[in-house]
Amino acid sequence: MSGPGVGFEYPPQEVSWVKRDVLLFANSIGCTAKELHFLYELHPDFSVFPTYPLILPFKQTSQEVVDFYASEKAVTIPGVPEFDSARVVDGQRQIQFLKQLPSTSAGKKFESRTKVLGVYDKGRAGTVVETQTELVEAGSGDVYARVVGSAFYVAQGNWGGPKGPATQNFPAPDRKPDIVFEKQTTPETPLLYRLNGDYNPLHATPEPGLKMGFGGVIIHGLFSFNWACHGLLEHFGGSDPSNIKEYQARFASPVRGGDKLVTSAWRTGQMKGDWEEIRFEVKVDGGKVCLSNGRALMKCVGPAKNKL
Repeated sequence: MSGPGVGFEYPPQEVSWVKRDVLLFANSIGCTAKELHFLYELHPDFSVFPTYPLILPFKQTSQEVVDFYASEKAVTIPGVPEFDSARVVDGQRQIQFLKQLPSTSAGKKFESRTKVLGVYDKGRAGTVVETQTELVEAGSGDVYARVVGSAFYVAQGNWGGPKGPATQNFPAPDRKPDIVFEKQTTPETPLLYRLNGDYNPLHATPEPGLKMGFGGVIIHGLFSFNWACHGLLEHFGGSDPSNIKEYQARFASPVRGGDKLVTSAWRTGQMKGDWEEIRFEVKVDGGKVCLSNGRALMKCVGPAKNKL
């Protein structure tokens, strides 16, 4: 596929993490004391929660606070306008889990390698930038995770670019869900999650959200995304990270601190080899869908048992 910016490769970013980062991430997305293999570094099955690679392009190698706006402006895509990173939100994400991450990157060099798949002009609404990011161990070339995602630059369209292809939809089945689980968020929810390395001020102070028409602080879309993945793995996959192969969702509407999130999930019985397709959606209780187009490929073994 051709078009403005397509194929552009960002400079590889070195990324790193320590066990403390892994523990913080698991805590921040809702892992519980019955899942000590995600929460206790001396557990014999201590594991990195599968979606952790999503945070690494934000965190990179830093153990300190990152200037989000400066990092987003570091590289511009040739052939398209320069977009304002102070007015950007998540569009959608799909992550493929290819190899289990070690509990720390120590002793190896890992890189986040990103290329542009498309830049799409959505008119007055804004612009979508679609990318593919791979987490690669530089020494061996092994790819641990592959993420296809889009960023939506609010009210930054009408520059004459292509509109982009239609996206594939995975609607929720029209029947009672097989499982429902929920989370009561608080104003502190994004303040904890941001400590993983995603320091976008939109999720901490009201001014950016007011300018973007959100009414103030909103919770990271990736918090809801990661929290829902944890719930699916807990209820369907026995909290075993080897029981999920692929996971995706579209960010449909913002979530505010204090909203209750409700996930409905359906087993479809449709198999792709050993993996069953799961459909899901996340709503704000009494309000809109905030994660749509939810789909995962899993081995369904039942709910998690205490891993003490």
